[in-house]
Amino acid sequence: VQLQASGGGLVQAGDSLRLSCVVSDPASGRTFGTYSTGWFRQVPGKEREIVASITWPRNIKYYADPVKGRFTISRDKAKNTVDLQMNNLIPEDTAVYFCAARAHMRTEYEYWGPGTLVTVSS
Repeated sequence: VQLQASGGGLVQAGDSLRLSCVVSDPASGRTFGTYSTGWFRQVPGKEREIVASITWPRNIKYYADPVKGRFTISRDKAKNTVDLQMNNLIPEDTAVYFCAARAHMRTEYEYWGPGTLVTVSS
């Protein structure tokens, strides 16, 4: 299983970004939409923290308090991606964002992708 995150970049405070995460089989390239997926972020010198998550198959969503009301996690069934829409970004959102996936009934995230950098300037 391979994860790939995309969509990071440099924006100004108040702007929006949309991150996408795709889970795939590296051998065949087939993508999967049947994993619970979480978005995490990490700032140098600090621990990685969860930002938002969505379960499979019930699509139960979770948001960390700092992003509630600004970020939205969703599942695009057509593309087999899990997207994180980030609105009203603030400098404190600056971090490397990672997506992670876990199989149904698993409690720990098993698969991690390389991060994508989000930088919010004031």
